[in-house]
Amino acid sequence: MATSKKITLSEEELVSALQRRDTIAIKALYSMYAGALLGVISRIVQPVELAEDLLQETFVKIWNSAASYDSSKGRLFTWMMNVARNLSIDKLRSKDFKNSSKNQELENNVDFIDEQKKVSFNADVLGLKDMVTQLKPEFKQVLDLVYFGGYTHAEAAEELNLPLGTVKTRVRMAILELRKNFN
Repeated sequence: MATSKKITLSEEELVSALQRRDTIAIKALYSMYAGALLGVISRIVQPVELAEDLLQETFVKIWNSAASYDSSKGRLFTWMMNVARNLSIDKLRSKDFKNSSKNQELENNVDFIDEQKKVSFNADVLGLKDMVTQLKPEFKQVLDLVYFGGYTHAEAAEELNLPLGTVKTRVRMAILELRKNFN
């Protein structure tokens, strides 16, 4: 099996290529952001197959709506995340989805939670790990365990010998600090 080379472009190059409707743009977008966008969609829409379909719809919508992206209003990734989130919410609100979810058999939902936990994203693509290293040590320590180590809040609290509430507060404060870098 041949390994595909990962395509990466700077945000400016990506936006420019996308607005020119250059095919390299959609390839780079998929290469750089598919995992993160699938993570966003999967948290909203439950069946994995449907989330993957919505991911494809998201890239089609991004491709067709590239002219409406305005870099003065926010980063490209934030805009794409909103497109993915809005499509996912629209799907949940649709009549077809509501009807199909009422007709699911129990056997189809038994392993549902385990399947949903397998979503991954590449934090390096977003530069997230670099941003985390700039946080206060107590925030960095908690985020390393919870987001990069896969610990639950309770497991992190036990590992760090801290109360669960303290761990949750530190995670929240760390996320607020990281959010400042994205806005």
